[in-house]
Amino acid sequence: MSWNEFRRGRIEKFDIQLFERHLEDNIFQLSEELMSGTYQHGSYHTFHICDPKPRVISKALVRDRLVHHLVFHELYQIFDPTFIYHSYSSRLGKGTHLAVSNLAMAACRLSHNYTQPIYALKCDIKQFFASVSHQKLLQLIKNKINDTQFL
Repeated sequence: MSWNEFRRGRIEKFDIQLFERHLEDNIFQLSEELMSGTYQHGSYHTFHICDPKPRVISKALVRDRLVHHLVFHELYQIFDPTFIYHSYSSRLGKGTHLAVSNLAMAACRLSHNYTQPIYALKCDIKQFFASVSHQKLLQLIKNKINDTQFL
């Protein structure tokens, strides 16, 4: 993964610009910390948004988000083949547009060309991601990855 790939769509963000001012030094320092095992994740900046409902967002530092992307790329290769086909979020070649397109085709097919009613359930589990056990999640990852340094 390249820096340009990471910053795509974020170039106007102040924290990205600040990190980029000393990009080479920042990348070398982060690389050294990762290689030596001294990397420590920083604190999160927490703020509130209304999108459309009020939510609390926790944002990591740029260097930590860069590590998140590296970890994502490693884990993606391992876990993506285990996902069901109709899982669209954060998957290469998928996304919102394909999800909507496939939903429209399924609705047409299941309603017999819109001649019969069909029903859908939309629900949200409050605080779902915050309630996921990190210990259980880490154990699932450990079952697939043998590299203790990566973990």
